[in-house]
Amino acid sequence: MGILLAAVIVLGLAVDRQLPGWGQGAVNAAVWLVFAAVWHRHPPAERATLLACLVFATAGEVFLSLVWGLYEYRLGNLPWFVPPGHVLLFVLGVRLAPRLPRNAEWWIAALALPLVGAFAWTGHDTFGPLLYALFLTCMALSPSRRLYATMFALSLAMELYGTWLGNWRWSATVPWLGLTTTNPPLAAGAFYCVLDLLVVSTAARWFRLRLAPPSLPRRASTSISAG
Repeated sequence: MGILLAAVIVLGLAVDRQLPGWGQGAVNAAVWLVFAAVWHRHPPAERATLLACLVFATAGEVFLSLVWGLYEYRLGNLPWFVPPGHVLLFVLGVRLAPRLPRNAEWWIAALALPLVGAFAWTGHDTFGPLLYALFLTCMALSPSRRLYATMFALSLAMELYGTWLGNWRWSATVPWLGLTTTNPPLAAGAFYCVLDLLVVSTAARWFRLRLAPPSLPRRASTSISAG
């Protein structure tokens, strides 16, 4: 499943960019079909987590792209494949997080710090320290640190790939704040960590209200409890 999810993301972005005539429509259909398959593979108790991810991802994309204007997709729209694509990336992160070595989450945070500092010092990405602080806040607020560190690194790889292809582009100047940033920001993964924090917290609260233990997608229990 992990290989399939990664392939859908990698190939989907390539098709969207390289086949502008009908590529995005094909990717929209393919990603939603894979999302439906992922939904079907998870038991009903875990689907609330997937639904929460879909809802929060949609709201976040609308705000960050269409309202705030931090980045813009190549057609100036919000592609239909993006929200379910976030769910696929989340599920992939959940599967990879337990494989991190012990304390690797802190090594990831430590390795990112000098790079974020250097980009800010040279003026290329003065937005980076705020995003990095947001990442550390997520790490501090929840025991799901392995998941957040995994998503921080995984999403950076996807951001580098997507911006390299030209699927989307980050604004050189952050609207409302006047800060500078790169395309993509090195710490862009902080936004994905916030998404995961909201998803994990919402799922936990939902299952507490149902008087049942929280149930995340498979392998999540080990990844969100380590730290």
